[in-house]
Amino acid sequence: MANGQRRPGQRPTLEAVAARAGVGRGTVSRVINGSPKVSERARAAVLRAIEELGYVPNRAARTLVTRRTDTVALVVSESEQRVFDEPYFAGVIRGIGSALSETGLQLILAMAQTREEHARLEQYLTGQHVDGVMLISLHGADPLPGRLEEMGVPTVVGGRPVGITPYSYVDMDNRAGARQAVKYLIGKGRRRIATIAGPQDMGVGVDRLAGYRDALIATGVPECVAFGDFSQESGARAMRELLARDPDIDAVFAASDPMAMGAMHVLKEYGRRIPDDVAVIGFDDSSASRLYSDPPLTTVHQPTEEMGRQMAHLLVARINGEPLEQPVVILDTHLVIRGSA
Repeated sequence: MANGQRRPGQRPTLEAVAARAGVGRGTVSRVINGSPKVSERARAAVLRAIEELGYVPNRAARTLVTRRTDTVALVVSESEQRVFDEPYFAGVIRGIGSALSETGLQLILAMAQTREEHARLEQYLTGQHVDGVMLISLHGADPLPGRLEEMGVPTVVGGRPVGITPYSYVDMDNRAGARQAVKYLIGKGRRRIATIAGPQDMGVGVDRLAGYRDALIATGVPECVAFGDFSQESGARAMRELLARDPDIDAVFAASDPMAMGAMHVLKEYGRRIPDDVAVIGFDDSSASRLYSDPPLTTVHQPTEEMGRQMAHLLVARINGEPLEQPVVILDTHLVIRGSA
């Protein structure tokens, strides 16, 4: 049909936009792809024609031209239950989402735990399906970040991994946060301070245990360590183990809020008053620590949403080829004192 008209129900084409705007097909393509090599008059005519016709660019065709998918992936090396149950992950995802909302990039979420799942995911991520990848909750010397970089996929890691040093990552000052928490307990006169540490194949688990040990140096307070996986169930198991080992524990620093809350349940089962008999400190400052613990949980605040935002900002910069002045970002933590300590 003449003059860029179209039949009812027919999807508008690039040619229809060009005819309506009175320009060539190439000019329309340059406007859609953001090229500066278009006059303002032509750009305005094309944008007006796009609006009038309701034209939607063909994403597949645009991808062939620009080699961009406008999609990024967040990979979490945990189970679906952990991801949707624990508030840490929700905070990071909210932060990523808020930062990406300003860019037009779409986010896909992928979870992989086993070696086979990682292999399938690696094949997908390196197959030009995404423009970049963010990874959180890596365990051990996971080869995925290095392989993605080798294949030219911009990558940002959340949390310092163990055994590898990625080019770009965002982390909390976990060691300083743990040290502050345990020093606070020492300052309150606690002398049998146990810790429920996180997994030692994760940087966060290693650093928070190191902070606990830093605070005990030169105090004469003996170490008493049990390990969990950051879940509430593991915190309860570790607390039972600690009490069996030393019934006179008077304080517990847990490396996550869920583990701290699991420990509190067990302490109550054993008739220990919190904080009179045993003070408890967690790490996260999650909403659950404020709303669902009794007494309210003293905890180390970590800015999880800001972590997500910083990860997204770094990734977008890398996708756009911008030089990174600070490819590694470490965020501050601080102690929030409530009723449990």
